[in-house]
Amino acid sequence: MRTDIRADIRGGEASARRLAEGAALSDVLDVAEPAAWLGLDAGIRSWLDWLPLTPAEVSALRHSDALPESRLALALCHRDGRVREAALKGAAGCPELWPLVVVRTADWVAPVRERAREVLRAVLDDVDTAIGLAPLILLGGRRGRGVFAVDLLDEVLRRSPRARLAPLFDAADRGVRRFAYRLAVDEGYLSPGELARVAVRDPDPVVQDLCAEAALAAVREGGGAADDVIDSLLRAPGPRVRAAGVTALRRAGRGERAVGFLGDRAGVVRACARYVVRQSGGDPRAWYRERCARADDPALAPGAVAGLAECGERVDAELLWPLLGHAAPRVRARAVAGLRTLDVTDVRRLWVLLDDPAPGVVREVTSALLPFARSLDTDRLAERLGDGWPRCARVAAFRLLDACGGLVRLRAAVSLLDDPDVRLREWAAASVRGWQSTGDVPRGSAEVVELLARGRLLSR
Repeated sequence: MRTDIRADIRGGEASARRLAEGAALSDVLDVAEPAAWLGLDAGIRSWLDWLPLTPAEVSALRHSDALPESRLALALCHRDGRVREAALKGAAGCPELWPLVVVRTADWVAPVRERAREVLRAVLDDVDTAIGLAPLILLGGRRGRGVFAVDLLDEVLRRSPRARLAPLFDAADRGVRRFAYRLAVDEGYLSPGELARVAVRDPDPVVQDLCAEAALAAVREGGGAADDVIDSLLRAPGPRVRAAGVTALRRAGRGERAVGFLGDRAGVVRACARYVVRQSGGDPRAWYRERCARADDPALAPGAVAGLAECGERVDAELLWPLLGHAAPRVRARAVAGLRTLDVTDVRRLWVLLDDPAPGVVREVTSALLPFARSLDTDRLAERLGDGWPRCARVAAFRLLDACGGLVRLRAAVSLLDDPDVRLREWAAASVRGWQSTGDVPRGSAEVVELLARGRLLSR
């Protein structure tokens, strides 16, 4: 769903212009896009120098005479509240315009708002209509006075059979899915097993959390097979869902299974696993140390390396240093990150890894070296800005030179202002614009004057 309000208003202005010229509503508006209706409303009202309806058409509305669909749409968004209110009577019998009725239920004029709410209450008696309007109702619910339509939708759907909610469970719009699953959880429409499967497959973290927690709450109350639910959650691709499954192992009396998640790729899962293992009498740190001691193990999980740093002590750095030469790039990267977590840095040993072929390793090394940027060999770093170096090495060199500040930063930034790499060029330009002299820069330096002049010239 689009969120650029200005784009929606511009689109609404274009739609309004074509409607006023006689085009059909379906030809000028994406009627399936909720934001398009809000854009149409705002777009029509943004035209302050034109009246979209003739006096005869306004008179016809007030006498309950029918207008063509496109003209009625303009009337529903008219600047004059009396025109909008009069148009609602005709809109009640025109399903194509019910989205604009939804918009008017949040109108700033009370009589228009109350009349629109009467019409909407009548049309939402049909469940299919409620489901079709749900995306727009929920989008409008984020605006002032939009809660009425949301509450009405909730009321209608709670009276509906579970099977009628199926289209909302599969909606592309995540706000609609969140609403539908909250309602289903409240009403107990889904079994613990079904909730667990939703938590596993839905891409939205909010839906994942909602359904995972509901599934576990249900089995705690004896409403399903705990083993099946937990096993489903443990297989989930989403880390928060896996973490919920791991935490549930303790209550289910299966805490020993949490050991298998100590090396999980996600930090939140590792943290939950450590908690469960400790509660079950285990020692996560000993587990991590045992695995990280095998520096030549090709099967060593990067998560095990990260886990050692997360719960270890500075002395554990002795197990991480050998892993800087591990065959797996992710293990090397986690080892560097782990050393930084443990606040253990050896600039000389880490410098070598700036030449690592894996960009992920180079990024971690750069982050570890940033606090020591001023102590590095800036001439060697400047050499790495050249075209012959891999991009990750060039980015690392610029980050470190930029962190040095002063003349070092300015020289590096200006040298990249005409670089063929667009991102590097943009970063360099931003660095030049934000450059400020430091105490180690000589006052009135001719080099600074020349670099700034060149920077202004190249930044145009």
